Amino acid sequence: MPTTPKTALPTTTKLSWPLMKNNISREDLNAVIDLLQQDDPVLTQSKNVRAFEEEWSRWLGVKHSVFVNSGSSANLITLAALKELYGEGGEVIVPSITWVSDIASVLQCGFKPVFVDIDPRTLGMANDEVLAKLTSRTRAVFLTHVLGFNALSQNLLDVLKSQRIPLIEDVCESHGATFEERKLGTFGKASNFSFYYAHHLSTIEGGMVCTDDPDFYETVRMLRSHGMVRELSSEGRKWDYIEEYPDLNPEFIFAFPAYNVRSTEINAVIGRTQLRRLDENNHRRTTNFMLFLRNLDPDLYRTDFHTEGSCNYAFTLILREPDTILCEKVMAALRANEVEFRRGTAGGGNQLRQPYLRHRLGRDAWKQCPQADHVHFFGFYIGNYPTLEADRILRLCDLLNSITRT
Repeated sequence: MPTTPKTALPTTTKLSWPLMKNNISREDLNAVIDLLQQDDPVLTQSKNVRAFEEEWSRWLGVKHSVFVNSGSSANLITLAALKELYGEGGEVIVPSITWVSDIASVLQCGFKPVFVDIDPRTLGMANDEVLAKLTSRTRAVFLTHVLGFNALSQNLLDVLKSQRIPLIEDVCESHGATFEERKLGTFGKASNFSFYYAHHLSTIEGGMVCTDDPDFYETVRMLRSHGMVRELSSEGRKWDYIEEYPDLNPEFIFAFPAYNVRSTEINAVIGRTQLRRLDENNHRRTTNFMLFLRNLDPDLYRTDFHTEGSCNYAFTLILREPDTILCEKVMAALRANEVEFRRGTAGGGNQLRQPYLRHRLGRDAWKQCPQADHVHFFGFYIGNYPTLEADRILRLCDLLNSITRT
């Protein structure tokens, strides 16, 4: 048990705990000011975007990265690239607990989502269930690493490789988490990251698509910007299009019916400064999370998560057993102490209960995912940020452990 810091809060003080605090630092703001004070600064996508992509690729351990305006846009153009390169139609296996844009991008790109339940120790897709649902119509497995936990197994990777089924990793909530000492986001055909305000690294809004595949990379670059051929990094590929379409202005050849999801120099500058302290901040978050789990009552709450390699920007709080009375008491205690939380964890719980899927799959589709449904009603997350004091974390655990079932 750590020594209580000298700056410990009086026990009568409310915890006053937001989901995120100070995620945009003075250092980040000063970097933006420096950009704006340049003579005639370029603010649209330019050299800082490219520098951020290169720096992020080196940090992650991939060959290529494409910076976009949100993690949701990263999801969208990744699935659009999958459609362009692998053909339309077919099925994509998806998680029941994830952010809505994962499932939306599958639907928007014309694929059929096939849902699997979660592994309660990772909150990610149950790997055995994924393997059981692979068919000749499977075009990809779109796997989410939820709230900093790794959702991969070597068996899943081996089977997908042997069957030549692309893996797409959603790492929007798990920057820096690892599997077998290798960062998540480096195992699949492509991976997506979100730089939303509450995440490990923030550009206020922003996202990244990462890949080692040069064809996937070039396709995503074009899809980011209206499908324009001039966005290609390969001069050879540009000339192939120019020679094939001599009747078109080379500056305005549109290869795909695409999108405009570019980001800006301002967002990229913030990302570059944040990246310099990401590893240190992640270490602090991991230390915080382990302290939280060690001090929770395991009879009331789940504490047996697979934490090897995890990197959690939030405290995962899930009741051990379904208990409506205890759940209401937990929420009341958190509200009374001004502790911000989200019920259902990331994305609001079981996606199969959401209107956009009920209309497509039926009102009872949620029943196929009972583990996700437990999290939907009895799971929460609470903010975890680098400046949290150990004493504050211990006080939160004491508060939660003091709640009785009756």
